[in-house]
Amino acid sequence: MAPHPVLPQPPPRLWRSPEPKRHYEVVIVGSGGHGLATAYYLARNHGIRDVAVLERGWLAGGNMARNTTIIRSNYLFDESAALYNHALDLWEQLPAELEYDFLFSQRGVLNLAHTEQEVRDSRRRVFANQLNGVDAEWVEPAEIAELCPILNLSDDIRYPVLGATLQRRGGIAKHDHVAWAFARKADEVGVDLVQGCEVTGFETDGDRVTGVQTSLGPIGAGRVALAAAGRTTLLTDGLGLRLPLQSHPLQALVSELLEPIHPCVVMSNHVHVYCSQAHKGELVLGAGIDTYNGYGQRGSVHVIERQMAAALELFPIFAQAHVIRTWAGTVDVTPDASPIIGPTPYENLFINCGWGTGGFKATPGVGWVYAHTIATGRPHPLNEPYGLDRFTTGALIDEHGAAAVAH
Repeated sequence: MAPHPVLPQPPPRLWRSPEPKRHYEVVIVGSGGHGLATAYYLARNHGIRDVAVLERGWLAGGNMARNTTIIRSNYLFDESAALYNHALDLWEQLPAELEYDFLFSQRGVLNLAHTEQEVRDSRRRVFANQLNGVDAEWVEPAEIAELCPILNLSDDIRYPVLGATLQRRGGIAKHDHVAWAFARKADEVGVDLVQGCEVTGFETDGDRVTGVQTSLGPIGAGRVALAAAGRTTLLTDGLGLRLPLQSHPLQALVSELLEPIHPCVVMSNHVHVYCSQAHKGELVLGAGIDTYNGYGQRGSVHVIERQMAAALELFPIFAQAHVIRTWAGTVDVTPDASPIIGPTPYENLFINCGWGTGGFKATPGVGWVYAHTIATGRPHPLNEPYGLDRFTTGALIDEHGAAAVAH
């Protein structure tokens, strides 16, 4: 079983954990990147500062501390491309805006194609990206060799690399620093960041949510916004609100610290592994989700074994690297592999969930549109297609495998 990682805790100077007030204009459940970005944009874009972000553990100690930090916007469908590209535009502005260096590195993202069908699908995605104003290129093996010299491009392997899509604006950032950057700015304008405050249920008046029940007592709220990855259904089930979500463990691992050897991000659906090198030097490798449902933040050994075998097939140079730690987060997956962002049948209750593996890269974009939805009571045009109603109308955004996503 994968052991829990040693998760980074925020420097004390970047946060405060006050006793919560008994009522707020907005309560956000979950202090990961999405919750903190939403709080920041509520203040920045809408002037709403009477906000509490409630966290059962410590600031950004959930999935935000367990992700693999990849940032890209090369999704196939129009709705996805618009939302993720908005996020990428914001990523490029945020270090200066938040006055915090969270090591945003646009080193490029390669999505490999190993079969003729993957080549056709990948080239289709490139054309769709270009029509949507997303930077995307198709690159042949000769250019891949220049972009990533350590990648095994031999014809004499199980799944030879036939080509790849390239998004040069894609890259990585340091996940915990991203959270702390948003937290610091939200704190400066008066948002309460309350740690050790587990939300256990809701206060309701008929079909209207009036607050939350917490381990620190009830807290009233004009509006309640959920942003707790992997735990949404644990809360909404208590309201009788069934959501089309399944929760799964999602694993990753890091190596020992190495000299810079891996110049970009490489993703492969076919053998399923994705890899980058963090700024400190460790290789960061992500796997697919475990097939079983569960909320435990640990996963199956065979998934890690297959992940490492795939990595060694693509990068033989990794054979002598040592694994330092493995871990898992819990992700919610929808039937169409796209998130749910918007209001619910309960008045004053909003949800942001179902991101699967896509949550980190969307952080500023979803914070922007979720804040708009909470502030106005209406979806932003970018998240309007992501409402619950699509599961009854059939207007799904089916990104299963279409955008280098393999849930």
